[in-house]
Amino acid sequence: MILEDPVVLLLLFAVTFISIFTVKRGWSKRTCLNYPPGARPLPVLGNLHQLNLKRPYRTLLELSEKYGPVFSIQMGPKKMVVLSGYKMVKEALVNQADAFAERPRIPIFEKLARGYGIIFAHGENWKAMRRFTLTTLRDFGMGKRTIEDKILEECDYLIQDFESHKGSPFDTIKLMNAGVSNVIVSIMLGHRFDYKDPNFLRLIPLINEIVRLSGSPTVTLFNMFPALEFLPGNHKTFFKNLEELYSFIQQTFIEHLKQLDPNDQRSFVDAFLVKQQEEKSNPNSHFKNENLRTLVSNLFTAGMETTSTTLRWGLLLMMKYPDIQKKVHEEIERVLGSARLRYEHRKQMPYTDAVIHEIQRFADILPMNLPHETTEDVRLNGYVIPKGTYIIPFLASVLYDKTQWEKPGEFYPQHFLSTDRKFVKNEAFMPFSAGRRICAGETLAKMELFLFFTSLLQRFTFHPPPGLTSSDLSLTPAVGITTPPMPHKICAVPCR
Repeated sequence: MILEDPVVLLLLFAVTFISIFTVKRGWSKRTCLNYPPGARPLPVLGNLHQLNLKRPYRTLLELSEKYGPVFSIQMGPKKMVVLSGYKMVKEALVNQADAFAERPRIPIFEKLARGYGIIFAHGENWKAMRRFTLTTLRDFGMGKRTIEDKILEECDYLIQDFESHKGSPFDTIKLMNAGVSNVIVSIMLGHRFDYKDPNFLRLIPLINEIVRLSGSPTVTLFNMFPALEFLPGNHKTFFKNLEELYSFIQQTFIEHLKQLDPNDQRSFVDAFLVKQQEEKSNPNSHFKNENLRTLVSNLFTAGMETTSTTLRWGLLLMMKYPDIQKKVHEEIERVLGSARLRYEHRKQMPYTDAVIHEIQRFADILPMNLPHETTEDVRLNGYVIPKGTYIIPFLASVLYDKTQWEKPGEFYPQHFLSTDRKFVKNEAFMPFSAGRRICAGETLAKMELFLFFTSLLQRFTFHPPPGLTSSDLSLTPAVGITTPPMPHKICAVPCR
């Protein structure tokens, strides 16, 4: 376990000290007969002493090799069951979807979100918000030509900014986040932000930090021992940042209310506010300000972070593997030349499509997935998992499953190509998860990834900064609930 952070050490010391006086029982007993196996937990700490707190997915991969596709761990006082490998994750999330459809109540998110929104919502509220979100995103063009045009417009702005660097090294994180987030902003608010807008410049790093901190060791420990909230740690910064984001969203509501016209709904927020007015006499309505605030926060965060992180991995991998980048360029030249890209071109570009899919698989940007919770007692792989159990459907073990992928540890676009060079699907490709809680923005994300990636490769060849070669580029991910690449710079050289 990595414990070089002094705050983590302080928290662990406090946990141990306080728990001596608060834990009523010693060693935890199995919840039931036939409970999944796992390493024996210590009093108070559970299996924390075995866990790499910065990159816990690495420990889980090792444990899955020892205990099999269904095993248990204990994080502090919290028992969890890990599902490992494609077959077991599919069995749970798809074949027994209803039984694994709930989210656990995680202290860091419950404190402010309180079960509202869509990502960490529960029960009927989650169903109502997911239904509204999917319908409204479709109404505002998700998967249609209208949103395709918005993405391509944003591609043009992004290309202009890349060109402004004139082949000199630059970091893509701010630009990529700005370009991708403007797509979801245009749906949420009905307009885009200029890349130099001060509100936009504050909003993007705020969301980045919220995502990064949510996977930090001190936040992980807070989630296990929320009574220790008074101690210093990243959880305090997380709360402050989330409150600032909520404040920004709240101010946006006020502006939309001033201009609201039920007959001219220009954005997702407008559609919610109209629905809220329609149901104002219904005491059981889910269309409350708290839901709107959290829902918009969820969509901003998820809509920006995952897609922009995947695209940054994509450009890094093109620099790392110039032969693959060359083949993408050759296909783009053959199919498009200098013509305007459209989403329908994807069917004519199997190699580029395979590369994009392999970027998603190899980057594995959400290795732990978002947690699930069982809604009833479940039998799985011969074990009994009680109702209310915290479930980790381990996506890294699916995207790197040795039984499903020819070369799981390598960047290998042939995973998605047949022998006659046609694109082929693989059922173990689950970067958006699966089942009832599959990503609501999957359709939008797929369109964004193809259009942004292909537009950039149509215009530029990507190289490492002067003095570096492709072999110098690190593919070690950074720390967080998502796994972005380490900070790096690129050189974007125009193709013509």
